[in-house]
Amino acid sequence: MKGNEKLIKVLNDLLADELTAINQYMVHSEMCDDWGYEKLHKQFEKRAIVEMKHAEKLIGRILFLEGLPTVTKLNKITIGADVPKQLAADRAAEAGAIKAYNEAVKLAAEVGDNATRDFLQQILNDEDAHIDEIEELQDQVSQMTLPIFLTTQVKE
Repeated sequence: MKGNEKLIKVLNDLLADELTAINQYMVHSEMCDDWGYEKLHKQFEKRAIVEMKHAEKLIGRILFLEGLPTVTKLNKITIGADVPKQLAADRAAEAGAIKAYNEAVKLAAEVGDNATRDFLQQILNDEDAHIDEIEELQDQVSQMTLPIFLTTQVKE
C-alpha cells in the first residue's frame, strides 16, 4: 500500500528517535550495572528493549507503506554522568518522543491513514508510561535524597 510521503518521512524521524533512545538507555543501563545499581540497570535495559520493539514496528510500518526505513540516522545522545543526570536526560528524550508522536498521530489522521494513527497511538501510550516511570524515580530521589535512593537500587 503506497503511503503518504510526508507521513513516511515522519515515521523515519520517529525511527531515528527510537534508535537514539535505545543507545542512550543501553549506555545508562550498563553504567548502572557497573556502579552496582542492579535495579536501575534492569529498568533501563527493559526500557531499551521496549524501544527496540518500537523501532521494529516502525520499520515494518514504513515498509508496509512502501517506504524505505532509514536506520543509519541517530539524533543527539545525552549520556548522564550520574543517576540524576541520566534520569533528566531520559525524561527529556521521552518528553520529545511524546511531542513527536502526538504530532505524528495528528498528521496520520489528517492524511486519512487511521491504521497508522492507531499504531502510533499505541507507541505513544508506551512513551507516556516511560515518562511516568522516570518521573517516579526522580520523585523518589527528591523525597529520599540521592544516597538513600541509591541504596534501594543495589542487588538484594
